[in-house]
Amino acid sequence: MSSPLRVLVIEDSEFDARMLIRLLNRGGYETDYRRVETAADLRAAFTEHWDLVLSDYNLPGFKAPEALEIYQELRLDMPFIIISGGIGEDIAVAAMKAGAHDYLMKGNLARLVPAVERELREHGVRRARQQAVHELRTSEERYRLLWETATDAILLMDTDSVIRYANPAVEKVFGYQPEEIIGENLTLLLPAENRPETVGVQLFKSLHISDPRSNRRMVETVGRCKGDRMVLIEVVFNEMDLDSHKSYVAFIRDITERKRAEKELMDHQEQFRVAREIQQHLFPKESPRIEGFDIAGASFPAEAAGGDYYDYLEMANDGFGVVVGDVTGHGVGPALLMAETRAYVRIVALNRDDVGRILTRANAALSDDIGEERYVTMFLGRLDPETKTLHYCSAGHPPALILAKDGSVRAKLRRTGIPLGIRRESAYKTAESVQLQSDDLVVLLTDGAEEATNAAGDFFGLDGVAKTLHENRDRPAEDIVQALYDRVRSFSENPKDLDDVTAIVIKVLP
Repeated sequence: MSSPLRVLVIEDSEFDARMLIRLLNRGGYETDYRRVETAADLRAAFTEHWDLVLSDYNLPGFKAPEALEIYQELRLDMPFIIISGGIGEDIAVAAMKAGAHDYLMKGNLARLVPAVERELREHGVRRARQQAVHELRTSEERYRLLWETATDAILLMDTDSVIRYANPAVEKVFGYQPEEIIGENLTLLLPAENRPETVGVQLFKSLHISDPRSNRRMVETVGRCKGDRMVLIEVVFNEMDLDSHKSYVAFIRDITERKRAEKELMDHQEQFRVAREIQQHLFPKESPRIEGFDIAGASFPAEAAGGDYYDYLEMANDGFGVVVGDVTGHGVGPALLMAETRAYVRIVALNRDDVGRILTRANAALSDDIGEERYVTMFLGRLDPETKTLHYCSAGHPPALILAKDGSVRAKLRRTGIPLGIRRESAYKTAESVQLQSDDLVVLLTDGAEEATNAAGDFFGLDGVAKTLHENRDRPAEDIVQALYDRVRSFSENPKDLDDVTAIVIKVLP
């Protein structure tokens, strides 16, 4: 199969040009050619792509050296072969030096096809080499830019630990300009106490390999900055071959701030753990056993320590109290305030059975301790087992629900005053007592369940609470509380966005 070949012929004789083309066609090429004989025509033709240039040496008013000048000026790279009827060897050599790839005599054109094949082959090799060099330079430039713009300090060292390259980021990490440490030993950047018997790269070579596939080593250690300031650094160290010589590269990151943040986080986590432990000890250890009732409660904090609170109280005159509270915020502060609130309410309840007066006294005490950014909402109820009545007072707390046997909301026990801690002189009054009926379900809860939202922004709401309680009403009170939390957690889809969920469920037995 013939190979396509586009040939530009610089020749004043159409006959000679056709003769050259016939020889190429016979040699296995399918040629497409154009003949030009002036400098202007040549420049115009060079705007197109050509695989080969064949040029006579002497044309009327135009010669091959002039054609070569245009060829060189335009930085072209296709084979350029001179074919002449009679030039001396010295002229042929000069033409080759000027950029011609070969020259042939018109009286010996048997060499034309072999010469063209050779020059096209060498041109292909030359182009491949140029492309490889270009790609190599592009790759080197890309890596150089990566190293120069990296935020980590990058050091390139020889086998004697001498730094041969340092990127600009070394100034940010160690305080040295790159030129200040190039030629220095790596130990310049290590404190004396961190240098074992083997120094420099030997320190890192002695480390365990963190990634066997890449022979990479990594360590967290101390680095010495300019002026003997110490920083915590993370070093990723590897071997590499560079120009057939073994070298070592170290990527170094200042982790001082990260380690400080990690320590603060660990300290906070420990504080949360301790607060959570204290808080859990303050919650009731077991549910009360009261004839005619099944009562259970639980608190599921959003963080290690939350601001929700529930309790069962011994009250004056053998009264029994249930309380649910919510301190604004999350974390250690709200948990401590919750513990203080619990202590005040318990102490006051020992000498009183009127829930309004209990909240009034607790509010007066808390108001002296709570800052303007905090307050406590609370529902306090006193249950009379004999008459099955509930007396309550609500300091800005979400309504408690009483569900009838058929699942309908028989009553909402709404707030009767403002939250505790806002105004010291606030007086709270007990609401009218509520008569409970057999098979009633009473739920006291914080706003975590009611205000839980899903991905669409819908609220779980009191309707969701009532529906969940009714669907689980035949289960023990403890299981109902857990089912409510599970349903709220599932509804919210993202537990991290969930607020504290606290509830007490009271089942009125038949």
